[in-house]
Amino acid sequence: MNEYRYLPLTENDKAEMLQTIGVDDVEALFAPIPQSVRLPRDLNLKPAADENSLVRELSRLAAKNVTTTTHTSFLGAGVYTHAIPAVVDSMISRSEFYTAYTPYQPEISQGELQAIFEFQTMIARITGMELANSSMYDGGTALGEAAALAAGVKKRSQILMSELVHPEYQAVVQSYCEGRGVEVVLAKAKDGLTDVASIKALMTDDTAAVIVQYPNFVGQVEPIATFAELANANKSLFITSSNPLALGLLTPPGAVGADIVVGDSQVFGIAESFGGPHCGYFAVSKKLMRKVPGRLVGQTVDENGKRGFVLTLQAREQHIRRDKATSNICSNQALNALASSIAMASLGKQGLVETANLNFQKAHYARQQFEAKGFKVTYGQRQFNEFVVEFSQPIAQLQQLLIDEGFIGGYDLGRDYEGMDHQMLIAVTEVIPKAEIDRFINVLEVAK
Repeated sequence: MNEYRYLPLTENDKAEMLQTIGVDDVEALFAPIPQSVRLPRDLNLKPAADENSLVRELSRLAAKNVTTTTHTSFLGAGVYTHAIPAVVDSMISRSEFYTAYTPYQPEISQGELQAIFEFQTMIARITGMELANSSMYDGGTALGEAAALAAGVKKRSQILMSELVHPEYQAVVQSYCEGRGVEVVLAKAKDGLTDVASIKALMTDDTAAVIVQYPNFVGQVEPIATFAELANANKSLFITSSNPLALGLLTPPGAVGADIVVGDSQVFGIAESFGGPHCGYFAVSKKLMRKVPGRLVGQTVDENGKRGFVLTLQAREQHIRRDKATSNICSNQALNALASSIAMASLGKQGLVETANLNFQKAHYARQQFEAKGFKVTYGQRQFNEFVVEFSQPIAQLQQLLIDEGFIGGYDLGRDYEGMDHQMLIAVTEVIPKAEIDRFINVLEVAK
């Protein structure tokens, strides 16, 4: 019995390959490389371990990690700890989904195509938009694609973005725009919200789009109807990056005139996974459907009148007219999109509302308790499930205290905003019990 599970290359395989290419041994393949630049010894690696020993070693190392299984997490800032229905892993582990790739042949890909179609449909309904694509890599790249689309459609070279958009998303937008010669201008914040006066002052005839996050990075709910009106009056597009779970409670962007709504569906059925991979979504009004990056799945009928699904509107960058492409995305996050679809279907309409409300109520309770204990909560109460608390010492100094007490602390805003190193962005989701909220606050009283 062989000690390894996998046999990627047998000795017979090696011999056959060498014979086919006409060399005597593997060393002959390296003959063109001068001896002076070659390592004259074997790599300093441990001997290969048998599978059982390797699993034990990796399990021992993994046990050193602080995770949301070992600790209660109040860390959000774009990636959240939510309940994941058991059916999600059960379904996405099926081989027909787990190994599927681009469904170019609809006659053998109906299951995959329907799964993507359902994702598109649910995202469109949640955001209040007319259509959504079959997912993007993540929320950041979805926002970058939205900015690029706006600049191309409007033939303008400025993107006006709130400084309260996720800092990592800001960096992605900057990267997408730099090569296109598009300037990204940041509008200032005031009291935890994007300053309307700053947007008005910075907007020009060259502004292709206004970008605002909803809720914003410090957890506050922006008055997006105001920004949509300002953008519309300037003949610019209004783009919002939105937490789709929050839209179970908040007015959907489509209802106030948003042109593009993007974000990450990680909140539905996808684990934190140390920051990724996740699943971006991209929803638009119908007038922009031929400019949407990535793929669209459409519903149709075959010659017998039977319902079916196909990739549609495919005159896009990965097929033809590449010189006119506004995007270079040529894949999607179909497996993660499926996970989100299953989670959304498991919640249902009422479950989505109830889960969003639980997030709001628990965060509101935590905020009240911080205030009752004398902490300074820096912004108003226009929050969903995140808020900012100011402490008497740098947040970086509090993190180890929290780890020792069984908590993963909130996000240190000093990492991204000058002068905010004493401020912590705290996320409270439906999975955190009231007792843990109370204990978390009690532990932090030393830094009040």
